[in-house]
Amino acid sequence: MMGLNLHLFKTKSMIIPKEPVLSAEQLAQIIAIVTEYNCQIQTVAGHHRNVYAVLGEERSTEMVNRILGLDYIDRFDAVDSPFKLMDIKSELSNHKIILGNHILGNGSFVIAGHCTIDPKNPNLFIETAHAVKEAGAKAIRGGVWKPRTMPYSFQGDDASIKILMEARAQTGLPVDTEVMDEHQLRIAVEAGVDILQVGARNALNYSLLKNIGHLTQNKKIAVLLKRSMGMGPINEFIAAAEYIAAAGNPDIILCPRGTSPTMDGYRNYPDESITPLLKEKTWAPVIVDPCHSVGRAKYVPSAALAAMAYGADGVIIETHLDPQRGIGDDPKQSIKPAILKQLISDIEAIWEIKNRTVTA
Repeated sequence: MMGLNLHLFKTKSMIIPKEPVLSAEQLAQIIAIVTEYNCQIQTVAGHHRNVYAVLGEERSTEMVNRILGLDYIDRFDAVDSPFKLMDIKSELSNHKIILGNHILGNGSFVIAGHCTIDPKNPNLFIETAHAVKEAGAKAIRGGVWKPRTMPYSFQGDDASIKILMEARAQTGLPVDTEVMDEHQLRIAVEAGVDILQVGARNALNYSLLKNIGHLTQNKKIAVLLKRSMGMGPINEFIAAAEYIAAAGNPDIILCPRGTSPTMDGYRNYPDESITPLLKEKTWAPVIVDPCHSVGRAKYVPSAALAAMAYGADGVIIETHLDPQRGIGDDPKQSIKPAILKQLISDIEAIWEIKNRTVTA
């Protein structure tokens, strides 16, 4: 089964078996049939069932009839949306992403920790990890590698992956880190990172997105996809997610993080307001990054609460025990654990308001 090109968005067919997963023999039979018609099968593994996308000129009536004639096939569906997998009406509409003991969408989900792990001071990251857990965070963020504007700035260190995984071992919380190329991707996957973060600079790097989907297929690794600073239409953001899902991994979280042009006083133009627009089009959970939107610690709590009011499933917050000792963005946009604790309490209150049941 191969990676995909943009022709993915021209195909609209999905094979739905009667059982959650095709056996190896059944899948081989399906592949043999579609190959006769110059098509391919891409398996997309969910937690509870697999779906099988048909890639190519899949409209042959003869091919469809042959597949429907197999006793283990339930349906051969056409998808009206350009998003075969990410669309809210797709076969993945009930797909759930599980991180640690939490199902995204069942209560607020806060990821917190350092922007950048300082390999010269690993204990500071470990101590912050314990502090954010105590504050109520459900996952830990830590930048092993960092994209930097200037080539002379600290870019991260491969060895920091050990510090990140030690934080997971000590706290029991899932961990998140950004990857920017296949070298970093392989290190993170082999280490067992729970959430791979794709930053704004790489949100339109389709080769990387396909590699991530392929290498994380069936590994229960979620992908937190940030919105590119230059992304305009909502569909462009969802299309980037479709690349990852189509390559095999549907565990995708959409992350608005501010766009261009910048707003005076803020780092970027805050875009948490797109959350309900995303939720009208896709089933994917939305976790907003207010830190990169506003770029100043003093504005982060308000921006985080605004994201939750718009219906986000959670936020990712840069948090540091001592921001002035941090590196990367931590000195200017990280909040302290005590502030995080109060913020999480407020976030949970907004969650209850947004999700309360109204009875007549």
